[in-house]
Amino acid sequence: MEHKELIPNLFRTEYQKIVSVLCSLFGIQHIEIAEDIVSDTFLTASETWAIKGIPENPSAWLYTVAKNKTKNYLKRNNLFETKIVTEIKHNTPLNNPEIDIDLSDKNIADSQLAMIFTVCNPCNSEEAQIALALNLLCGFGVGEISDAFLSNKEVIYKRINRAKEKLKEENIKIQHPNNSEIKDRIQTVLKTIYLLYSEGYYSISQNTTLRKDLCTEAMRLTYLLIQNQSTNLPQTNALMALMCFHSSRFEARTGLNGEIILYEDQDQSLWNQELINKGTYFLSQSSTGNTLSKYHLEAGIAYWHTIKKETIEKWENILELYNNLIILEYSPIAALNRTYALSKVKGKEEAIKEAEKLNLTDNHFYYSLLGNLYSEVDPKKALQHFETAFGLAKTASDKNIISKNIEQLKLKTN
Repeated sequence: MEHKELIPNLFRTEYQKIVSVLCSLFGIQHIEIAEDIVSDTFLTASETWAIKGIPENPSAWLYTVAKNKTKNYLKRNNLFETKIVTEIKHNTPLNNPEIDIDLSDKNIADSQLAMIFTVCNPCNSEEAQIALALNLLCGFGVGEISDAFLSNKEVIYKRINRAKEKLKEENIKIQHPNNSEIKDRIQTVLKTIYLLYSEGYYSISQNTTLRKDLCTEAMRLTYLLIQNQSTNLPQTNALMALMCFHSSRFEARTGLNGEIILYEDQDQSLWNQELINKGTYFLSQSSTGNTLSKYHLEAGIAYWHTIKKETIEKWENILELYNNLIILEYSPIAALNRTYALSKVKGKEEAIKEAEKLNLTDNHFYYSLLGNLYSEVDPKKALQHFETAFGLAKTASDKNIISKNIEQLKLKTN
């Protein structure tokens, strides 16, 4: 892999690890300094690797350079020498006077867990918590976050900066959460990871349908929570199950040129049975206790989609799960997906009545669904809906699918 391709991949996987460790070392008041040191580390990597080539162990190289840059900063900066270093040394055993920048796997995991719950502090609004977490812990750019929130870049930029300042004002400590803090914040933490996976599963920010790097990062963070006894909760396992089931169909979901392949057209031999088995395991783990979350219901829906045989039982179960989902936590997309399941159980005419009640006139999926439902009932009306969907679609892949539907309908109606 060329260094120009490797750097962004490493930035996504390693940036937040080093930032978490340095923030834990410096404290939340100096979060920007931690970010600057890590950003400078990646800049050095880009310049050096372009000349000398990629090192044998790129991650270890980044860790070493980050450690050296941190130590150099501490030595030359008076503020840190008088305030921060004193605090760090005060908490360091006397037989080890050197400041330890511990980038071991265990300390990275511990620091990230502490940072996740620090960033998701209720002193900020939920939207601010999620935006900051996506930016700081997941390496999301402002543009990607604005897409996830259906907002604009300026709003997100201000939201992130205000969230940082609020954490400083409240003097929030970066430390492992107690059971009460976990209970208060776990929903925001899981929602942040869910948004990260969702952006990877269907991305519009880079005009590509699937970004596996984001999905992998979301699964890594969820597994980090599962490995910790305090955060190994039913809803955490349900979220992991959901992601495993969806990820199992990645290879079948896109074609050779990156075009999206719809569920009913996928080559089922490409589905990853190992991930399906893992999803089934985590879904089983999620069944303990009395908690029923949206992740349980969505994981159940995703599970039934891994059943290859098309049966009425399959779609009845999916429909029931969607019914429960929109009662528990309504969303227009869930209601839209429920309508497709309804068409499989009660027919397209019944589904059309329900779909038109939604009136999602700014959503191309809405018009694509209506085009599909009307294709046999009223082909001319179906064509109108597909043409509207084409005008609203944002990605080339979506436009390509809609174009194929339009071409097929024109052949039928001519």
